Amino acid sequence: MPGEVIDRPNPQALPSHINDNVLSLAVKLHKAKLDPLTAKGLQEFRRAADYIAAAMIFLHDNVLLEKELTFDDIKPRLLGHWGTCPGLTLVYSHLNVLATKQDQDIIYVVGPGHGAPAILASLWLEGSLERFYPQYSRNKEGLHNLITKFSTPSGFPSHINAETPGAIHEGGELGYALSVAFGAVMDRPDLVVACIVGDGESETGPTATAWHSAKYIDPKESGAVIPIVHVNGFKISERTIYGCMDDKEMATLFTGYGYQPRFVEDLEDIDGDLGASMEWALNVVKGIQKAARSGEPIVKPRWPVLILRTPKGWGCPKKVHGEIVEGSFHAHQVPLMAAKTDKSELKQLKEWLSSYRPDELFTKDGGVAEDILRTIPKEDSKKLGQQIDTYGTHEELKLPDWKSFGVKKGQQASCMQVCGAMLDQIFVDNPHSIRVFSPDELVSNKLDAVFRHTGRNFQWDEFSRNQGGRVIEILSEHCCEGFMQGYTLTGRTALFPSYESFLGIIHTMMVQYSKFNKMARETTWRKDISSINYIETSTWTRQEHNGFSHQNPSFIGAVLNLKPTAARVYLPPDANTFLSTLAHCLRSKNYVNLMVGSKQPQPVFLSLDEAESHCRAGASVWKFASTDKGLDPDVVLVGIGAEISFEVIEAAAMLRKLVPHLRVRVVNVTDLMVLGLEGSHPHALTHADFDALFTADRPIHFNYHGYANELKGLLFGRPNLDRISIEAYDEEGSTTTPLDMMLRNRVSRWHVADAALRGGAARNEKVRVDMHEIRAGIKHELQKTREYIMRTGKDPEGVYNTPNFEGGESTQRDVGYAD
Repeated sequence: MPGEVIDRPNPQALPSHINDNVLSLAVKLHKAKLDPLTAKGLQEFRRAADYIAAAMIFLHDNVLLEKELTFDDIKPRLLGHWGTCPGLTLVYSHLNVLATKQDQDIIYVVGPGHGAPAILASLWLEGSLERFYPQYSRNKEGLHNLITKFSTPSGFPSHINAETPGAIHEGGELGYALSVAFGAVMDRPDLVVACIVGDGESETGPTATAWHSAKYIDPKESGAVIPIVHVNGFKISERTIYGCMDDKEMATLFTGYGYQPRFVEDLEDIDGDLGASMEWALNVVKGIQKAARSGEPIVKPRWPVLILRTPKGWGCPKKVHGEIVEGSFHAHQVPLMAAKTDKSELKQLKEWLSSYRPDELFTKDGGVAEDILRTIPKEDSKKLGQQIDTYGTHEELKLPDWKSFGVKKGQQASCMQVCGAMLDQIFVDNPHSIRVFSPDELVSNKLDAVFRHTGRNFQWDEFSRNQGGRVIEILSEHCCEGFMQGYTLTGRTALFPSYESFLGIIHTMMVQYSKFNKMARETTWRKDISSINYIETSTWTRQEHNGFSHQNPSFIGAVLNLKPTAARVYLPPDANTFLSTLAHCLRSKNYVNLMVGSKQPQPVFLSLDEAESHCRAGASVWKFASTDKGLDPDVVLVGIGAEISFEVIEAAAMLRKLVPHLRVRVVNVTDLMVLGLEGSHPHALTHADFDALFTADRPIHFNYHGYANELKGLLFGRPNLDRISIEAYDEEGSTTTPLDMMLRNRVSRWHVADAALRGGAARNEKVRVDMHEIRAGIKHELQKTREYIMRTGKDPEGVYNTPNFEGGESTQRDVGYAD
């Protein structure tokens, strides 16, 4: 059966059964006639940009059609997406006029990132490409370079990315443009972001929720987003949902979201229609902001949204080989795929490109015609490709001394509670340059100390509106991630705390961001930015009350797969090390930082100075839990992760009583990257340092918070790997007790002790003689504990008391049950 076959271009939506009265929800405007010079400049800018965009897809040479077009002039590979380009250049041209007329700072966030030819063409016309890339000068040579190198290894890629001036959004995976745009305007009161969202992208879940983002914008302190929904009706091979919705359906949908919809669809006077609509939208924004900033904020302001209806692939051949192209999905990518070999398609390409009359748009030396230049902002700072916030601002945080929030060694503390207190002070000291984005979990995650001097910033809620809150909580991880990305890429710092199991929701979104940041670091002109920072808590080890669905540490692996220049994964074992780690991450630049820790009370094993030293090294011998401070061990026990490390400490205490002649060295790893093969990561230990820490030849047992394969991947290539054993999260879980989670995943103290015996017996004859009997006793205790838990539904008394290695009584510990 063939795919979708349409019988006419630009098919209209079938009529809905909604009452016609709802059409009054759509804004009606009187369209003032554009002055002739502006109208001519807009049309010529668009003709020039569309010509260059089409040429970028097709032409290998003869870029201004100065001679007869031949097969030799066509690229060997035709790559690019034409369908969205005419709409993108249309909006670009009008944003130029708006920026000039209103003296307005505007960032253009482009959801249809595969429309790179349109954006690159516009950037060339305004001179922004030339500023950052001298090889793309505004003359024949520069234009030749742009057109012929597009989508080749020596030129720009087919999608918008960090190499594109003005971009703050990786144009690949769809769904994130809106949330990034809203993140960018937070705490930027004079900034407007025009965000174009394709009707294909509008079908994604993240976009559907991101329409609510305006409800988190306080117009007193932040700028505004003007969303432009580009409805050209088609995806790659069929119609879009929005393309099949009539005006009544669209008007009611966006009114419900909280917007005033304005349809822009007069194809006979599209410049007059769009120009008037953009001026109206900016005036609405300024009215909302003026009210808020004069002390009389509007309750539930209705922000503007433009719904732009233009044909898919507007301007390309209407039919190719009898098949409808313009106004159909056939225009999505390359309308003339056989132009390199088919004479009829080559002829159509020549006619198409010639229809733009390039000889009228470019000077003899390949420069830009004067009428076009008049539409472009005179000041570089107002050009869309040179907005300083997109590439050149970074606000350093004023950070307090983390030690002033530290906890005395030997006490108990929740890592999250002490970090919440420090964050509270950071908010006080940096009232407009740091935010927390969280999926409604701050209180549950025991970070609620942040609310001592600030609040939530939800403008639709009468109890949190108009307060300048530093915290945004929305139950959409995608929105939190998008806000963080937009906020960070425009020079500020953000933190994303979450339940461990649900960070995986934004795995690929984080990867897209890291790709953007990788390429940004390879440019010469993008400045450093703050790292993006994740706090992963409510971890699987303490989600015994929520069950199997909440037990998932896989986000660790997602970050480990990033480039070593970006990936940073920390598992601080106690409150002091977490404070040190958090302070470090908030100071850092250009990384993806993942901090994994416990929200429940944990023993504080290290003093402030010890914690600082431990975090600086990334791993160290914990002499207090080791035999003879770790000298000449029979076996090395390694803890990675807070609760997991506690089980290692318990095992070391157990072994000291059961097998005093077994020599144990306890090592804790807080920076996961130190384990990588020498040279594989900037933090990776040298072979000499690895052997000094773990010995060169003694058995090593790792007790690890994440998945075992992550650790195996890091350690691969290290010598003598056959001496290493690993226990880690093994996809075992339920609604149960904390200790039973350890038992089910073989990371309990008894499993660690058993591994230590097996390892130590290889070298220590005294251990080997008694090993079978001692192991039998350990297994018996394990089984008794398991039976007790099954019978009573709780852990045995005292199992979480902190052991005393100096012979005294263990310290009673509040394990902190479900909340």
